[in-house]
Amino acid sequence: KSQIRNAATVIVLRDRHTSPRILMGQRGAQAVFMPNKFVFPGGAVDPDDARIELAPPVPEAQARRLCARPVTASCPGPSAMVAAAIRELWEEAGQILGTPGAWQGPLPDDWAAFARAGLRPVGDRLRFIFRAVTPPGRTRRFDARFFLARAEDLATDPDDFSRATGELSHLHWIALTEARGLDLPFVTEVVLAEAEAVLKAGRIDSVPYFDNSGAESVFRRIA
Repeated sequence: KSQIRNAATVIVLRDRHTSPRILMGQRGAQAVFMPNKFVFPGGAVDPDDARIELAPPVPEAQARRLCARPVTASCPGPSAMVAAAIRELWEEAGQILGTPGAWQGPLPDDWAAFARAGLRPVGDRLRFIFRAVTPPGRTRRFDARFFLARAEDLATDPDDFSRATGELSHLHWIALTEARGLDLPFVTEVVLAEAEAVLKAGRIDSVPYFDNSGAESVFRRIA
């Protein structure tokens, strides 16, 4: 039985008022989880993410939603989830969601290059828009929180992927209306539809949650 791990994923959106585009990349053919699929930057929450101090912190309403209905034995706090999303965006796309300033708190190895850029991670630039637990029977299972970010909040050149680790190939900005033409995991297609809905509504009243933690799949909404 695969253990469920907490994970964070980032949908970065640019040109949202004209021709919205999102950042995606392709997983390697040898990847154990979702090989060859086009995905958003993201990955598991690491223990060190809980040590990262975000300034400003995660907004209270969002923090409450992030911690609702835990399915893992040790659910990370909202700051750890947001920090993981920011770290994964940095590692997989070479993009920094941060603000100029001296580093605060401990400096784990995974964050050293981020800190050297003279930036610190911020807790209020990501919007929690979707959550899904991987169904039973998969090689790896995640309780994934999906966040929406704006390209204008990046402290880096959105077209420069030179600092990415190479975990994702074919990093590029694709029109939101064309993304479904890529080879996508099912959950990514669902998240794309939710991102479009949030973009049109301009607000988040509740967060869709595909709960596959048990024997039956349950669709919930986190208010």
